[in-house]
Amino acid sequence: MERINNELSHGRKISRNAEFYWGWHGAAGRLRSERRAAMYRDAGSLGPGRKALEIGCGIGIFTALLSKSGADITAVDLSPVLIERARAQNPVPNIKYLVMNVEKIGFPDNTFDCVYGSSVLHHLDLHKTLPEMLRVLKPGGTLVFTEPNMLNPQVLLQKNIKPLGALLGDSPDETAFFRWEVNKFLLAAGFSDVKTAPFDFLHPWVPGALAPAMDKLGALLERLPLLKEIAGSLLITATK
Repeated sequence: MERINNELSHGRKISRNAEFYWGWHGAAGRLRSERRAAMYRDAGSLGPGRKALEIGCGIGIFTALLSKSGADITAVDLSPVLIERARAQNPVPNIKYLVMNVEKIGFPDNTFDCVYGSSVLHHLDLHKTLPEMLRVLKPGGTLVFTEPNMLNPQVLLQKNIKPLGALLGDSPDETAFFRWEVNKFLLAAGFSDVKTAPFDFLHPWVPGALAPAMDKLGALLERLPLLKEIAGSLLITATK
């Protein structure tokens, strides 16, 4: 219960400047968010006739981007404050916003073709939430998340030095993942075809004029066998 209360308090605290704290502001932030949205869309085969569940939608940045695919999206978040802002900013017919604790997802078994989310698994009790995500996925359905990579130097410091994390907008209980660690969680929950890949060298604080060039440089760095392991994020996919 303490974790839940901490997340609710955190949602209220950052609601007005969530884009800044989450790194989706400015030119670099837009490039980063559009790239992630394309990952969710492509890995989840999202399009007309498909049903997707977004976990931890926040203020609806990715919900709005993924709604353009034509898929029916149910976007949930623990924070009523963040859901209220998402609903106000993105009143799109193929989106349904709900306040929900995903330790108990309020949908029948085999409901969704895809479950996805951005930087949310590291806020959750995975022993409780991953089985629920598996339950509501249809057979053959896809899980797609992007999460902070604990091997990244900034992430390592931010997640392990709590005053620094608080300064940079972290909630009290959040962490990050080593790629082998998240694989173990997913396999234990019953997922198959689990894959994780490090990506993202474009820092959200890169000035707008430099963002496109740094994005291209980052794409090159992601292809270098050892250096890619310290990229800022992990792309995580699995199937039911």
